[in-house]
Amino acid sequence: MSEKLNLELPKKNYISEIYLSYKDVFQEILSAIELKLKSTLKLVSMPTFKTRIKSFNSYYKKVLRQKAQEVGESRKLVCLTDMIGIRVICAFLEDLNEVMNQIKQNFDVIEIEDKGANQSFREFGYESLHILIKIPADCMPVKNTTPALPENMVCEIQVRTILQDAWAEVEHELIYKSEFNPFDKPLRRKLASINASLSLADTIFQEIRDYQKKLQNELSTRRNNFYSKADLLTGDAEKNEQSSGLKSENLNLENASIDDLVLQALHEHNVGNFAVAEIIYTKILESVPTPPDVVKGVIYKHRGMAYFAQGKYPQALDDFKLSVEKDPSGFRSLYYEGIVYSVMEKHKEAIECFNRSLEIDSFQSHVYYRRSLSYFNLGDYNNAMSDINNAVNLGLEDNDVKSLKAKIISKFDMKV
Repeated sequence: MSEKLNLELPKKNYISEIYLSYKDVFQEILSAIELKLKSTLKLVSMPTFKTRIKSFNSYYKKVLRQKAQEVGESRKLVCLTDMIGIRVICAFLEDLNEVMNQIKQNFDVIEIEDKGANQSFREFGYESLHILIKIPADCMPVKNTTPALPENMVCEIQVRTILQDAWAEVEHELIYKSEFNPFDKPLRRKLASINASLSLADTIFQEIRDYQKKLQNELSTRRNNFYSKADLLTGDAEKNEQSSGLKSENLNLENASIDDLVLQALHEHNVGNFAVAEIIYTKILESVPTPPDVVKGVIYKHRGMAYFAQGKYPQALDDFKLSVEKDPSGFRSLYYEGIVYSVMEKHKEAIECFNRSLEIDSFQSHVYYRRSLSYFNLGDYNNAMSDINNAVNLGLEDNDVKSLKAKIISKFDMKV
């Protein structure tokens, strides 16, 4: 008789009893690791988490495939790397490496596998980062377990994007779980096409995200520069600042998309090349096909700010008015229009613009400050005090606010 027939075969019921006896312990460990992950991972777009303890049937099938001899010879728990697992599902591709790096900083990492990284474009397997970590000491059960946990026990953390996770779930149901091998070429082409489309969508989402970040950085810089200029002209500082007069080299506006032109204009604006920015803004407004009104409203606002930076106040006013005309909800354009009037010492007109801006959004602390300044310059100290208090109540407490409030108070003291 063959020696193979004399081997002791694994008893499924016995293995089940051993595995399921650890279920509560596994859940305790898994919950502790999930809590630690959630408290340590810091991302702009926080991921979602899925946790699972491997079902016994899945565990048993994998044990028989991978560790059959160990099962037949042992009465202990056979330890697999994916008995307990956490899935971290991120919004963008850039988040994957960030999550991996933060896990490496906060956990004892044993192995990292980038599944799907070496697939050709014809293949349709899912992509995922698989990270094996040792069970942290502070995540171990409070009470000693009987029998004891295996020393080599690990937790598997999978890191994916939303679309990678969606594909993995479908693939698991359609191919892996049904033990179906799609040899049919048309079907293989469909699967490859779906996978490629999802991968492309992830890439496009990331490109949009990168564009938004760059755009927001440029917008923030431009807005701060505008306010600094306004503070300089309406405060106690010298009012002789001039634009830098810098010229952009190799300016090429041909064949550029509107998105590219906007970024280039904002960059030129932010580095002080206001005349160049003005040219690019005008190019966008005159482009064919004509941009929709909402886009024109934004570009008129930006060009108005470029005019303002160059001291071209009448042109700035015209553009801010055109911006509001194209986008009546543009409370910032109304605010900027009011600032220009303030610089021109037309405080009644400035107050009217500030009023209209606050009618659209009444929670603008800076607008209350500016309107207070205009009231102060008109000698209306009661309204000036009311507005400066509104600005403070909304959280604006910089040195300019404190200085203006002190001046208003001094006017009341003079009356006493």
